[in-house]
Amino acid sequence: MPILDFLFPNRCLNCNRIIDKSEVICEVCFPKINFTNHNYNGSNTLKDKLLLQFPVVNAYSLLYYEKESLAQNIIQQLKYNHREKIGKNLAKWTMERIDFQNDRPDIITTVPLHRRKLKQRGYNQLHLFGNELSEFYNIPVDHTLLKRTTHSKAQAKKDQSERLKTKNAYQLTQRINDKHILLIDDVYTTGNTISNIAWEILNNSKNVKISILVMAMDV
Repeated sequence: MPILDFLFPNRCLNCNRIIDKSEVICEVCFPKINFTNHNYNGSNTLKDKLLLQFPVVNAYSLLYYEKESLAQNIIQQLKYNHREKIGKNLAKWTMERIDFQNDRPDIITTVPLHRRKLKQRGYNQLHLFGNELSEFYNIPVDHTLLKRTTHSKAQAKKDQSERLKTKNAYQLTQRINDKHILLIDDVYTTGNTISNIAWEILNNSKNVKISILVMAMDV
């Protein structure tokens, strides 16, 4: 065992039990994670919400994002505590639950961070997650398809009125015609970010379809 692993063992985010370095939650605590059990290819609560904002083909949320829940802790550790590898665990859980069947996306893309926030954080929390899905499903991933043009504080730190003002913050870097795009984000709250990006794609491309995958959705 490497000396650092011995001195600083990996511990369960919930109970602090020592676990394998590739895991984030122990077997005892895993059932406490509130998975949505959404049907990606059918109707679900996320898709119903998104259909009120833009034409979406399919939608899926892996977790329910509840205040002070285990899911919230997992996402916050990924985003704010330099635990980028948690993205791999979330991808693994997603791959165990989604079968694209006959409606496979052509491209996977992720919500971008502003360059200032990316420099501050050191990584985009969605990239490893998207890369793992791309490799597993054999679907190309393009993290440069979109760029963020304005800088603002994190969505989680905004109140609802501030979240609703995130307009024209994203720009499509190239035209994507005749493609089915799977757009990935971390947490769905008001849907403002996803909706703005979706309309940016729809208004600047021809014959394009959009599906949505989020790590968690607010309830």
